[in-house]
Amino acid sequence: VRNPRQGNVVYEQEGVFIHSSCAKNDDQDSIISGVLRVIEKEAEVIVDWRPSDDTLDSSNILCAGKDSSSVVEWTQTPKEKSPRGLDHQNNYEAEWDMVNTVSFKKKPRSNGDATTHANGESKWSFQFSLTDLKSIKQNKEGMGWSYLVFCLKDDVILPALHFHHGDSKLLIVSLEKYVVLCESPQDKRILLVNCQNKSLSQSFENLLDEPTYGLIQKLKKDPYTATMGGFSKVTNYIFDSLRGSDPSTQQRPPSEMADFLSDAIPGLKINQQEEPGFEVITRIDLGKRPDIIRREPVSAEEWIKNMDSEGRILDADSIKQMIFKGGLCHALRKEVWKFLLGYFPWHSTREERTNLQKRKTDEYFKMKLQWKSVTDEQEKRNSRLRDYKSLIEKDVNRTDRTNKFYEGQDNPGLILLHDILMTYCMYDFDLGYVQGMSDLLSPVLYVMENEVDAFWCFVSYMDQMHENFEEQMQGMKTQLIQLSTLLRLLDSGFCSYLESQDSGYLYFCFRWLLIRFKREFSFQDILRLWEVMWTELPCQNFHLLICCAILESEKQQIMDKHYGFNEILKHINELSMKIDVEDILCKAEAISIQMMNCKELPQAVGEVLGMETSAVTTPDSDTGEDESVTVMSRSASTYQNLSMPVTAANGTRENAQQMAVTHSAQRLTPT
Repeated sequence: VRNPRQGNVVYEQEGVFIHSSCAKNDDQDSIISGVLRVIEKEAEVIVDWRPSDDTLDSSNILCAGKDSSSVVEWTQTPKEKSPRGLDHQNNYEAEWDMVNTVSFKKKPRSNGDATTHANGESKWSFQFSLTDLKSIKQNKEGMGWSYLVFCLKDDVILPALHFHHGDSKLLIVSLEKYVVLCESPQDKRILLVNCQNKSLSQSFENLLDEPTYGLIQKLKKDPYTATMGGFSKVTNYIFDSLRGSDPSTQQRPPSEMADFLSDAIPGLKINQQEEPGFEVITRIDLGKRPDIIRREPVSAEEWIKNMDSEGRILDADSIKQMIFKGGLCHALRKEVWKFLLGYFPWHSTREERTNLQKRKTDEYFKMKLQWKSVTDEQEKRNSRLRDYKSLIEKDVNRTDRTNKFYEGQDNPGLILLHDILMTYCMYDFDLGYVQGMSDLLSPVLYVMENEVDAFWCFVSYMDQMHENFEEQMQGMKTQLIQLSTLLRLLDSGFCSYLESQDSGYLYFCFRWLLIRFKREFSFQDILRLWEVMWTELPCQNFHLLICCAILESEKQQIMDKHYGFNEILKHINELSMKIDVEDILCKAEAISIQMMNCKELPQAVGEVLGMETSAVTTPDSDTGEDESVTVMSRSASTYQNLSMPVTAANGTRENAQQMAVTHSAQRLTPT
């Protein structure tokens, strides 16, 4: 249902009353009948109450004072003070004009019923955005008709709304589509909004397709951010899930946002030198970057040739290298992904794998039976299982629905997606389900076309990704720090520019890291990208080099056009589905070769790339000459020892380990 203010009414209830205490006889309340609505409008959701004879008009907004006995009225300033006229009232900027040009005015006491403006609208009307809602207080059960009291984040308490016809729970159900509500530990009648123990799940939901109710909008007061889409949701994730309800963090100015994030996530000091006792004071020359040639996907013939008569893989390292350089033809994915994800051991025989699948099938259905056999009565007493089930059902219905494997109603692919995620809750009940996990399962199930195999491959993938979804977000903290370390080595000037725009903590890469670029590439490209990354070549944390490659590709436009905080968010968001996966893989591989061949690699970078001892140049106190030692990790050395040909920038073909990389002397000075 559309309303006159171009909003979408998602909930409407008549017979919702305010009992005002402004009657002549203080012992008797004045009862004002009204209509309560929840309205989706632009990038926010509004809760609106007004007397039954009022129309939906945002020019009259009321909210109660802190003592809940007086009413504070939002009134627009005179038209001559407003920078825009009525022509703009239907666009987003006009709404922000209204918000920015309002002033507080004390409401005079009325005699009896609700007073009205000159235009006939009641002064009792109020509305607020869900971003401002802090808690909801409910009446005690059995104490007359139900009522709700809304408390906003600045501790403003709105007048109690009395539901004479019942159905207050329907409003709660409606609001739970947009915010997470949970009982206060101190008072079960109070529902807290985005409470800490559920904030993580809600934050991941904000990364998906629901409307976003932006913290960024509140902090920046800038309508431009309404177009940011997914990446404003990423920022909501960081702030909403970490700041809690600390009032000191509610009104931080935009200029302090980078400092705030650093304060909010202990240990997230991504722009500080990670090498204890040393300070890099000279830029490192990584040398000429090689041009990379990728090969055709691994064919079925190549795969079979690398297998003995009993089904053992003869040379797993060689196969991984070929997959890294070209990916797999689709016909092989169903079999080879089981090896890449660790479900099948590389050294296993065909018979051993068959027996493994039988055992894993039994194990899977035992876990599935655990949640399938839960009765309705049991479920009522298990709030966590109810929460997991609700989140999964909501998420499944919007995961890759344009893909033929998942499109349409009652699609068997959706049923399998649901059942696997529910069974995973039994497998790891502590983690359970967090929104975003369906994004990781969807391509795996698409390839496997088998419930049991998809489940165990997903389990293996989640073993890699587990820390991303934990409430402490340790995985995300670590990756952001590591990404900054790599990017600073590649281009310290770009890092400095990002810092100058309050973007130095690389929050705009959050979604990339969280669900491994799932929303940035097309579905088919994600299949290619993931199988390449699963080889764990050419080094540890190759996915961070993919981030570097994407950012490097966009650096010139960001800097040449002097993009600020909002523009960077918008630009990165709009890259979704526009990135060439093969081009980015070439760039990321070239960067890895540069770094692994650098004889003066900082220790922090070497650790990120998985080198046991990084190539750190230290001054020799006796000779004054520089000495350097490089010991690469197994994955890095394996990649180079395979001697895959690359094309250097000058057009000559050389082996990776033979490529000369020039560099300038790096000086490390004790701090």
